Amino acid sequence: MKGLLEKYDTPAPRYTSYPTVPYWTDSPTLDECIQSLETHLTPKESKLTLYLHIPFCETLCTFCGCNTSITKNHTVEEPYVIALKNELELYTEKVSNLKGKNLSELHLGGGSPTYLSDYNLQSTIEFILNKLNPAKDPQYSIEVDPRRTRVSQLKLLQKLGFRRISLGVQDFDPEVQRLVNRIQPFELTENITLEARALGFDSINFDLIYGLPKQTLDSMKYSIERTLELKPDRIAFYSYAHVPWIKASQRLFTEKDLPEPTVKRDLYEIGRSLLEKEGYREIGMDHFALPHDKLWKAFHSNKLHRNFMGYSESKTDVMLGLGSSSISETPDVFFQNQKLEMKYRKSISEGTIPILRGHKLNHSDQIRKQLILDLMTAWKVNVPNDIKSHVTNFLQEMESDRLIRWQGNTLSVTELGKPFLRIVAMAFDEKLQLSQPTKPVFSKAI
Repeated sequence: MKGLLEKYDTPAPRYTSYPTVPYWTDSPTLDECIQSLETHLTPKESKLTLYLHIPFCETLCTFCGCNTSITKNHTVEEPYVIALKNELELYTEKVSNLKGKNLSELHLGGGSPTYLSDYNLQSTIEFILNKLNPAKDPQYSIEVDPRRTRVSQLKLLQKLGFRRISLGVQDFDPEVQRLVNRIQPFELTENITLEARALGFDSINFDLIYGLPKQTLDSMKYSIERTLELKPDRIAFYSYAHVPWIKASQRLFTEKDLPEPTVKRDLYEIGRSLLEKEGYREIGMDHFALPHDKLWKAFHSNKLHRNFMGYSESKTDVMLGLGSSSISETPDVFFQNQKLEMKYRKSISEGTIPILRGHKLNHSDQIRKQLILDLMTAWKVNVPNDIKSHVTNFLQEMESDRLIRWQGNTLSVTELGKPFLRIVAMAFDEKLQLSQPTKPVFSKAI
């Protein structure tokens, strides 16, 4: 494995989309975005997902690659909440069939959504649910920071129909927490977990990260064992993405503080071993779930889906993103909002939907998007004849190294090849293969 890690630990996308954001080229006009939304919302059975980005955090976690705004001044809340509501109002005015559309999923991410006051949190969600009709058995979920989340917020969310919660944990080791500027005693995570369960939240997720500065096999074992004491239903066990050329805060520690690639993989393997021993099963890339959880059931019924929010239980036809930096997706268009919160609010105040950039997917993009999605959700994919020769050649060494195998046109990732899933997916990435980047674009694959 050490030799394979040295051979294949190269920069690679995480493939939450295809084409990946750095290779978006053919940006749609606002009218084209509106037309695509209307087209794909028209079928009665189409599913609408709404994502709200709340960028605010009180402190900066130095590992974070998300779009955030760091402030302890909570007067920023109200202008932003007003902008969110006005943005949805703009969409309902311009997209003729959006108002009253059944809402299948609602997800709040950040930043930290529980940065908001109870009043602002409630008014935002109620405004959305008054504009859009909840579908039958809607799925509402939210990311929370155990250091900032109050029991009153959990009670409010439960009352509004939320049953899923994702806790940012990352690591339980005090020294690792100090280095990433996220001091979070175990008791805080424990209290929020137990309160959420008592209120009826039926799917609790922990976000954990491997590859953080000063992590060791012993510290990782400690973090996993503490996690198992609370037995969350799902676990997102992410590889730390070191991209200091994008996030300057990551230069607060150096590459010397980070585990070597072989040690980093060992961190994952010891985590996986401990989780599987307690009944968790690996789902796609970087995710685990207990057998009772719907994510596990979706994997086994071939309904697992993946988008900018990660893995979900069913396919989304339209994902509409509200808030600064949010990304919207239809089958043929991606578009992203202004990333800076001030520019985002300025656009809204001028009555303009705040689109910064996007990409119109051509026929080849749509085919490759589906192939990468199949690979990322099922560990295998049926490869069309017209690109099989190219894919076979691209993966020739990986086949020799027994990381992938072919059965007719079906390409499967072997157990040995699972750490290299992102590299396998690159075989379908036409945009990346045609580019010649002169500077770093993606984090290392392992």
